[in-house]
Amino acid sequence: MKAIVDPGNVLAEGLSAIRSQYQVPAGFPPAVLAAAETAATRAPTAHVDRTDRPFVTLDPIRSTDLDQAFAIEASGSDLLLHYAIADVAWFVDDGDALDVEAWKRGTTLYLPDGKAGLYPPSLSEGAASLLPAGPRPAVVFTVRVAGDGAVRLDGVERAIVRSRAKLGYETVTDADLPPGFAELARRIAAAEAARGAARVDPPEQEVAERGDGRLALEFRTRHLSEDQNAALSLATNLAVADALLAHHTGLFRVMAEPDPAAIERLRNTARAFAIDWPEDQPLAAFEPRLDPTDHREAALMLAIRRAGQGASYAPWQEGVVPWHAAVAASYAHATAPLRRLADRYVVRAALAVANGQPVPAAVTEAFARLPKVMARADALAGQIDRAVIDLAEAAMLQGREGEIFAAGVTDVDARGARMQLGALPVVTRIDANGAAPGDAIRVRLIDADPGKRSVRFERVD
Repeated sequence: MKAIVDPGNVLAEGLSAIRSQYQVPAGFPPAVLAAAETAATRAPTAHVDRTDRPFVTLDPIRSTDLDQAFAIEASGSDLLLHYAIADVAWFVDDGDALDVEAWKRGTTLYLPDGKAGLYPPSLSEGAASLLPAGPRPAVVFTVRVAGDGAVRLDGVERAIVRSRAKLGYETVTDADLPPGFAELARRIAAAEAARGAARVDPPEQEVAERGDGRLALEFRTRHLSEDQNAALSLATNLAVADALLAHHTGLFRVMAEPDPAAIERLRNTARAFAIDWPEDQPLAAFEPRLDPTDHREAALMLAIRRAGQGASYAPWQEGVVPWHAAVAASYAHATAPLRRLADRYVVRAALAVANGQPVPAAVTEAFARLPKVMARADALAGQIDRAVIDLAEAAMLQGREGEIFAAGVTDVDARGARMQLGALPVVTRIDANGAAPGDAIRVRLIDADPGKRSVRFERVD
């Protein structure tokens, strides 16, 4: 779960209840753990030696499940991104205990107090993770990035790689990164702008203890290196999608544009935060100007992230161009196989088509089954996400009963008026009482109950 972090573990009791309610796995069955231990000893035999390339990783400093490592080199005016992805399929066979358990889970589930992994730690944080502890098997995607940010998949190979450094967003310096890193990210960002892409990456929220003993939701500083690093993954996923489309196969991440009602709610949210959004400016043009270091604009970015109609997965279909509105392109997930089940199969398909081989039947069959499995996993992750946010909001507001807050009505339906508090990243409902979308109102906090993960307000004007 990426929206809330709880460094002080002040939400421990509530998080335990969430884990119980949503049956978040506490570990793995013994047979799966045993299979992982055996698989971790499997020696790579189908991999070329690329340990001479200066790969590095860049992640949150405490991360140990490292899906990606990268090296960059110039090729005339182009840049070549060598993007090494954990070769999970080398360790997991179709139908084995690891595979069966992964199909049950679908994704790694993240909560502020820990995660429930897709694979056991002996793989996800050990033999398959691209840690600098030693050589690792990987699938290396070579992506050519032109001066205008256009991408093309030049090759895919199984390789042995060795990360030279485990870099962290919080501590990395320009000198730590390979030459061309910032320029490659700039090219990808320029191409996004030219396409009219509307990706939003709001900062994480943190639960902090204030000096008066109360809790507060604050936005963690988002580092430039995070956005630059995300560009590498985006470039690879775009190039993979194009390659799979050209070979009439694949599994794609698709998402429709936010509908007019969602756009109007976002405009009302902007009004609640006193953020100027010109009426004639579309969302895609407005988003890039938002500043994640401003708490109001960061909260609006979070609202935008949650306002879409929801992304899903779709297998290749004759005559259908899969489209992801936020990316403004066809898009595939291939770069996080330690954390997402679908990526393992997309990687296998890309490896096949890039080397002139048929896509394995098991992969094609998986593409047909995966949308339902991933939808179920994404829905569970979303429910947990919402529960954690509700818990954090209630904990933050507990003890402030009776206080009056400024708010803005974002929309009204049969369940009442949905409102956004003006000074806090809290969205909740209140009796409509004649309220209309866009109204500025004042509300009094009646109750905040972390145990029930609920807050209750009443309108005072």
